[in-house]
Amino acid sequence: MHADVVKLLSQNQEQHMKTVGAFLFAFVITGCASPYQPEGFGGGFSETQLDTNVFRISFRGNGLTSTDRAEELALLRSAETTLNNGFTHFALVSNQTHETTGSFSTPTQSYTTANVTAYNNSAVGMAQTTTYGGQTFVYAKPRTTNTIVCFKGKPNIQGLVYDAGFICNSIGQNYGVSCKGLTQPKIQPKLNGIGKATYEEAR
Repeated sequence: MHADVVKLLSQNQEQHMKTVGAFLFAFVITGCASPYQPEGFGGGFSETQLDTNVFRISFRGNGLTSTDRAEELALLRSAETTLNNGFTHFALVSNQTHETTGSFSTPTQSYTTANVTAYNNSAVGMAQTTTYGGQTFVYAKPRTTNTIVCFKGKPNIQGLVYDAGFICNSIGQNYGVSCKGLTQPKIQPKLNGIGKATYEEAR
């Protein structure tokens, strides 16, 4: 009598494939660093006005955001906030960066394959169980907070003072961001000695 081979596949295999698909989908959706945007589920910037010319600016990154990126985007938002409120320069009163660490583990899934061979009134079988998952991943989410004082014109004070327009151009170019409050220098005509107009940047 010829042997009949029967393969038994547990329902855990189907469940495992669904779980893998869900993780892949989540990775595709969230698999990039936090963009320059108002703070939401995936991170971003926020600000609080503390006085007429004093602001607290924060940028929170997700688990794929580097500390350097969070610090640069917080500085960029500081510059944009300065311009949006009618100022030209800002000084950092305080700057803090910290990371929130965490971890997650993938669920464990198993499936079993069994081979059964029948001979007359008896059967011999062999089963093999394979287990997937159970890996643990560690991540860190950076957050940078700047407290800034804004000025109209460069102040004559000690400490590092930033030109908001320059920061918007330099850092903004790296991240494809154009600051909303950034304006081009105005060009005004000026008559020379023979009545012809020349042009110079407005001071």
